[in-house]
Amino acid sequence: MRSKLKADQTPRAWQRMLSGRRLDLLDPSPLDVEIEDIAHGLSRVARWNGQTAGPIAYTVAQHSVLVEQLVARLDPDISQKWRLAALLHDAPEYVIGDMITPFKAIIGPGYKEIDTRLITAIHVRFGLPGTLPHKIEALIKRADRISAYLEATQLAGFTVTEARKFFGVPKIGKELAIQPVTPDQAKSRYLERYRVLGGA
Repeated sequence: MRSKLKADQTPRAWQRMLSGRRLDLLDPSPLDVEIEDIAHGLSRVARWNGQTAGPIAYTVAQHSVLVEQLVARLDPDISQKWRLAALLHDAPEYVIGDMITPFKAIIGPGYKEIDTRLITAIHVRFGLPGTLPHKIEALIKRADRISAYLEATQLAGFTVTEARKFFGVPKIGKELAIQPVTPDQAKSRYLERYRVLGGA
């Protein structure tokens, strides 16, 4: 009876997806990862904790498309496989949300561990290596910082001085104007990029 109580009290560590998949956050299986679930979730997760200007939230799905675009600008010869990795770089946030950097620092290594397990399963599901080559990781991170600068100055109320301090001075992309789109539009654009980049 005692062991049954303990079993019943085990916290649920999985989430049911609209596709019907049940994704275990502690031990995610690539078989439970679906691109439709990712696109749907990311199109409804707000960047910057929703602290952006305008009537429509700027979503992680839209951010991911921007990062993929910036990666291609930084390295015009990069293969579609690595552009797909750029599109998927924040994919774990479809289940764990977009934690702002200051909060990640407070939480500590636990968040990073869950994020790593999820991104590994996602990479394997879509034919990428579980761990990306360092050069590719660095390139995606560079594009991510450029996008953060653009978003911070155009949408999140940062001054140019503040943005330069936290994200550096972008060498490309400063002419890009970001206009938040609806969740349905963000989802559609994300899925379109996925298909163009060779997704099944």
